[in-house]
Amino acid sequence: MRAVVYSGYGVDPELRQVPDPVCPHGGVVIAVGATGVCRSDWHAWQGHEPVALPHIGGHELAGVVVQSGPSVTRWRAGDRVTVPFACGCGRCEYCLAGPEQTQPGFTGPGSFAELVAIHAADANLVSLPASVGFVTAASLGCRFATAFRAVTAHGRARAGDWLAVHGCGGVGLSAVMIASALGAHVIAVDVAAAALDRARELGAEFTVRAGPGTVAAVGEITGGGAHVSIDALGSPATAVDSVRCLRRRGRHVQVGLLLGPASVPPLPMDLVIARELEIYGSHGMAAPDYPPMMALIADGTLRPGSAIGQVIRLEDVGQALAAMDTPGSAAGMTVARLSP
Repeated sequence: MRAVVYSGYGVDPELRQVPDPVCPHGGVVIAVGATGVCRSDWHAWQGHEPVALPHIGGHELAGVVVQSGPSVTRWRAGDRVTVPFACGCGRCEYCLAGPEQTQPGFTGPGSFAELVAIHAADANLVSLPASVGFVTAASLGCRFATAFRAVTAHGRARAGDWLAVHGCGGVGLSAVMIASALGAHVIAVDVAAAALDRARELGAEFTVRAGPGTVAAVGEITGGGAHVSIDALGSPATAVDSVRCLRRRGRHVQVGLLLGPASVPPLPMDLVIARELEIYGSHGMAAPDYPPMMALIADGTLRPGSAIGQVIRLEDVGQALAAMDTPGSAAGMTVARLSP
């Protein structure tokens, strides 16, 4: 099969012929119809998250099952499916609750390939309605599903709440769309004018150019601070600004990855105490939690396809990863299409 492979951290990814994956006993092999190209993939490529080298990245995917293992009971060849990027073993108490994970593109070869193996298929696959295409479905697995859980489960955003989103890449724009669709007043914060323009198109009522005046601007717009604030980028500056822009008893949700000693933010714990703030981390969404999100997509409340910035070919994945060296360089999600 064809796959995009990098032999070392930061080394240019190359399109190569590699052996087909072996179908796990309790898993499936999926013919990839489309795969997202996410900043989390960039982090792995840069070595911020260790992976076995050489490596095939990619963790947001949709496609068709072409082979199922002998112990799989729910899925057969021909089924159209998508996959949460955080997959569990399907057996332990932590896995069944969601957070214990394997991850295609991190703990094993991923979806920058024509075929990908997924373990514990009965616990991890999500059926894909005929009305949802592969490109749209590929945008759900990491960014959109992560944003949905961050906004609804941790942020508990309600109609009329003020919600600030710091960083308007894929996950940030998804959070903007979801919160707006649920009736929240959304403020988008980013350094890039194109990203802010995109956020306005997806429902942001206000936009703020990120910088020294971010906290003051959010406070003025909201009349005292946001009810919910999400760091969707992952930097010490955005994490601190996200906490500082909250009103009393507000909720900060950390979605953007903060990796390595240099990325540890000096969180203002004095404000956390004085304002009785809540701080959450949010990392993906398990397959059993998908139905409410899929129902909102099916009835048209959520339109994740509208947050896709560009659709590329598999052979262009390496170039798309390299473009992420400059934060804010791409406004919206990037998805590689492998089949119609």
